Amino acid sequence: MLTADNHGKPNGVITCQHLSKYALIFLLLVLSVLICLLINMLNLENLSCHTASMLFQPQSSSHTAFAQKAPLPPYYNYTVCSHLEPTPEEALEDRYLLNSIAWPKAPTGPAPAPLIQSSDPVHSLFNLLPLKIQREWRVGDQLEALVQMHDFQGRPKRYGGDFLVARLHSPELGAGVAGRVVDHLNGSYLALFPLLWQGTAQVVITMVHSSEGVAVLQRLQEQRSDRVFFKSLFRSGKRSETTLCNMCLPPNQPKQPLCNYTDLHTGEPWYCLKPKMLSCDTRINHAKGGNKKNLITNKEALLLQSGVNIKVVIHASGPDRINVLPGKKDEIKNRSIIPEPVKYTPSGYYYQGSWRSFAGTTARKFNDSSSITQCLTGKVFHMYGDSTVRQWFEYLNALVPEIKEFNLHSPQRSGPFMAVDSNHNILLTYRCHGPPIRFGAVSTNELRYIANELDGLPGGADTVVAISIWSHFSTFPVEVYIRRMRHIRRALVRLLDRSPGTLVVIRSANLQVQNQEVSLYNSDWFSLQRDRVLRTMFMGLGVVFLDAWEMTLAHNLPHQLHPPPAIIKDMMDLILSHVCPTKKQKS
Repeated sequence: MLTADNHGKPNGVITCQHLSKYALIFLLLVLSVLICLLINMLNLENLSCHTASMLFQPQSSSHTAFAQKAPLPPYYNYTVCSHLEPTPEEALEDRYLLNSIAWPKAPTGPAPAPLIQSSDPVHSLFNLLPLKIQREWRVGDQLEALVQMHDFQGRPKRYGGDFLVARLHSPELGAGVAGRVVDHLNGSYLALFPLLWQGTAQVVITMVHSSEGVAVLQRLQEQRSDRVFFKSLFRSGKRSETTLCNMCLPPNQPKQPLCNYTDLHTGEPWYCLKPKMLSCDTRINHAKGGNKKNLITNKEALLLQSGVNIKVVIHASGPDRINVLPGKKDEIKNRSIIPEPVKYTPSGYYYQGSWRSFAGTTARKFNDSSSITQCLTGKVFHMYGDSTVRQWFEYLNALVPEIKEFNLHSPQRSGPFMAVDSNHNILLTYRCHGPPIRFGAVSTNELRYIANELDGLPGGADTVVAISIWSHFSTFPVEVYIRRMRHIRRALVRLLDRSPGTLVVIRSANLQVQNQEVSLYNSDWFSLQRDRVLRTMFMGLGVVFLDAWEMTLAHNLPHQLHPPPAIIKDMMDLILSHVCPTKKQKS
């Protein structure tokens, strides 16, 4: 039944006057939508033509990766360069290497676990083994510590995947050694330490990331390898343009072609968006553009908090230190020994503030410039890679006054650098590795791949080659790093075949200070993955492997991306000991 309003019109009846008014409103809405669509289409069209102006406003390379509230949309990883198919032999090696570094998956699925259910280093504890048997510890024994992880509610964890590091140290003796952590995949871990010195020894176990935090890093590694982006400047006359560059660019820019800078010799890919008005051959430099933001959700950000679940020490439920007695041989000789054999043998250890290597070469002390000059006389020392190998060049250049740096007018960070001592026929060089390199502007003429540089070396008994390449690959899939190392390995094989006397030093990754921002781009977990690949790929090649990972873990100084001078000196003493071995070591 219809009722009437105050004007006598039945309620619920739409008059022609109302209909025309609604039609007009509907027409205005349709026109508004069409105008918005047209504006968006024009913006999208202009985006490809003005990428530089939108992406390369002055930015700091240390942007904080703020969390966003809504779930992130899926992102397909284009930077692996899917068109670069490996050979069957390369694919087999890739599979082997990836299996060797496979990390336990958290059973929580793709969704991030709640913080309250994640590993909490404060609630977690460790015990020295055996628990109930009072025993004497002697040099040559192996100490074991059992770690049980708990969540923020204090409940024991039932699965593994936490990233733990361990060391045994004695500040009084200036001693320290890296431990080995074994994941039992049930929430418990076993830390193993060889007992290498007489006296006190204290266990320190640190949770770098929870298993849930590692899951976030795994997602970034697999899906967001674009989180650091690069740029290049193109210039011709007074005209200049800047465009986006990367290992491989997504094929979603149909109206803007690419400039292909793939290396003709190694096949290493690199692309830039083609400038709108300039040709590809007007590219004059390469530089880091910045870090992308909004990488993780608020829920994921809780799993990566400084002082909460990033690099937090796990405490012992009982004693965390022991007193190590002399070994049976030590009771006669009254000195510490290198145990042989032991279940876990590190690459070396610190004692009385000095690094003692197990690699077969005793590290001598080169405490003055004259001893270094004497060792390097007649030598050519080439250093290739990132800023952690540049530290070696800077160390020698600063310590030895006879070595004078030749001014090449190079950028302070990227180089290249050269130093000469003409009186003693010493030549030092440093050159950064090819892209991806996160330095400031590097001239395209100075962008060299290490493999190509090695192929240009004559080598010989008076040549030393040092390589460090790891940090700048932390945002890329591991396959990208494997491909680069494979090219370097092949070049080293060719170098050592034609000049067997060449001394080659391969430097591993090292630990560094961690917070949420650093973790997203340069986490120790990313470094560990690449470090394990590096060790496997260069095993048995006849090169000297300098274990920066264990040296920085075993030392009592804080972790830094660029290790402090004391550790750099230990590294250089070890290298010079290989350059100038004792007569006994030569034999």
